[in-house]
Amino acid sequence: MKKWFGILFVGLLFIGLLAACGPDDAQESTSETEQSENQESDDNNNSENESADDSSMPEKPEKLTIWVNAEEKQEEAVNQIAETYTGETGIEIEAVPIDMLEQVEKLDVEGPAGNGPDIIFQPHDRIGDLVLRGLVDPVNLGELEADYTEAALSAVTNEGEFWGYPAVTETYALFYNKSLVEEAPATMEDLMAIADEQTNADNDEYGFLMEAANFYFSYPFFSGNGAYVFAEENGVYDIEDIGLNNEGAVQGGELIQTWFENGYIPQDLTPDIMNGLFKEGKVASVINGPWMVREYQDALGDDLQAAILPKLDNGENPKSFVGVKAYLLSYYSENKEWAEDFMAYLTNSENAMLYYDVAGEMPARVDSIEDPAIADDPIYSAFAEQATFGEPMPGVPAMQQVWDPINNGLSFISKGEPVADVLDEAVQVIKDNIAASGATQ
Repeated sequence: MKKWFGILFVGLLFIGLLAACGPDDAQESTSETEQSENQESDDNNNSENESADDSSMPEKPEKLTIWVNAEEKQEEAVNQIAETYTGETGIEIEAVPIDMLEQVEKLDVEGPAGNGPDIIFQPHDRIGDLVLRGLVDPVNLGELEADYTEAALSAVTNEGEFWGYPAVTETYALFYNKSLVEEAPATMEDLMAIADEQTNADNDEYGFLMEAANFYFSYPFFSGNGAYVFAEENGVYDIEDIGLNNEGAVQGGELIQTWFENGYIPQDLTPDIMNGLFKEGKVASVINGPWMVREYQDALGDDLQAAILPKLDNGENPKSFVGVKAYLLSYYSENKEWAEDFMAYLTNSENAMLYYDVAGEMPARVDSIEDPAIADDPIYSAFAEQATFGEPMPGVPAMQQVWDPINNGLSFISKGEPVADVLDEAVQVIKDNIAASGATQ
């Protein structure tokens, strides 16, 4: 990856993610109180690669519990780091695999009952909602703050406080199997030609697959045509101005609908089916994120390639969502200091690169982004370049009222329902949900 791609990636996220904390809050790195606490706990942070000095900490718990995203490589990476941490501290780490998007509602139930974790793993756009619901506590990054990128710090900031230890920065791009595709498709016309030529559903063979009924992945085909989630100016979102049923949104929805009508993408496609077929060499190209790099490489070896998303018919680059994932401290944890110690350990320089090596996700650290292992990697350079065309997911509580209605709308679109009518209804439901939630931002 060219180093300027990494710089642009960081810059892009930093500009967009100010909405999570507001323009003024973004300038506050630590409060006077935090600075005082940092001076008192210098021993806690003497080395990134060592756990805290026991003398400055409460009594060790026997165990910490972390909910990790239910993905094989991510679980493997966390378990490797946890084993080393246990060896250094004697604290057992129970890593429980739970789908990242199911953790919030589960914490809302399990936390008050005393069965919740100490740490959860979440995308930054959910932080505002978690803070509003009182499910997480702020953290004290202390002198470790300088280790993380500005973009990552902005992503985990809300109301002037840090609410997590940044772990990953990401977007998605186009993977392709060079044994089936000689070169990356530059335009959607090129991609549709591949889909037309190589799709034989009877043999489970496809030219192009993606989770087209998942708004996270489909957003580029809306935004590239002029749609938007919330109107945004100078990092401030207007949640009353929703652009998911404008002319550009209808164009994006109609494009997606053709993929199902033409039989390029099957109605019953799931992530497991898509990934399995791609790894078997039955699919020429898929849209997915860097978290799948390791699995795809294991299956396809040097045939695996990646590229930016193809240009739309209007000549625009599709604008993918970009985001940050972080470890968050549960409000219900009874071992907050040691939970933070483990979060710092998970994201230190050595372990950030271990996580990258095993799980294939790009760290949120300054030194990691500049590491040649990432900076010069031909596959990760595609994700970095795609990020320069991306848009940060709005990090406001109202964003949580968007996902279900628009995903339901995409499901109806995939089944042939009138696109404009479906999107009008989805936007109305989003507005009603925002009003019912009491969200003001």
